Amino acid sequence: MRRPTGRLLTIWAVTSAAVALLGPLAGLLWAVTAPKVSYVVVQGEALLAEPESQGPIGIDARFALIALVAGMLCGVVAYLAGGRGNDVALLLGLAAGGAAAAVLAWRTGHMIGLGHFQDAVRHGRDGTTVEGVADLRAKGLLVFWALPAVATYGLLEMVVRRLPAGDDGDAGAGEADEVGGDELDLEAAPAGRDVDGPER
Repeated sequence: MRRPTGRLLTIWAVTSAAVALLGPLAGLLWAVTAPKVSYVVVQGEALLAEPESQGPIGIDARFALIALVAGMLCGVVAYLAGGRGNDVALLLGLAAGGAAAAVLAWRTGHMIGLGHFQDAVRHGRDGTTVEGVADLRAKGLLVFWALPAVATYGLLEMVVRRLPAGDDGDAGAGEADEVGGDELDLEAAPAGRDVDGPER
């Protein structure tokens, strides 16, 4: 018997929400650990104090690392907590939740200290040096949470093989031509009939 659609939707929603809620925490970690970048106030605008500085690249790299590790951990936890028949819902939940978590991490981390930075730039005299806030320049890094989560889940399935090949996870007799691993899963013969014909 197949799992009810409502149950799979619940699993997807819970997985998505649980992963997404980790986004703000990751954003706080990013803001605290990101390299500091200095700016110079020039006519009310903030310009990099050292245009050749690798600081902005380091900020993006730190975000990518945090998102990558978080995504892999989410994939492992989802796989360990899942069961046969829940794979599709869990994978979709990891993808949706991972995308939301990455966006929330970016916005949360960027907001830390943003008001003070904007005030300093707005009211600072030309030549004043101010410390910037974490910001993501390479927006493509926002996929660095969802993709590792889904990839880790898939890799674990390939290694552990919780679901035998050829079996769609349904209980009871399978299709007549299903062969899973070392087992031959044959459809039950109708009652009162011998599939091989009458005995001689």
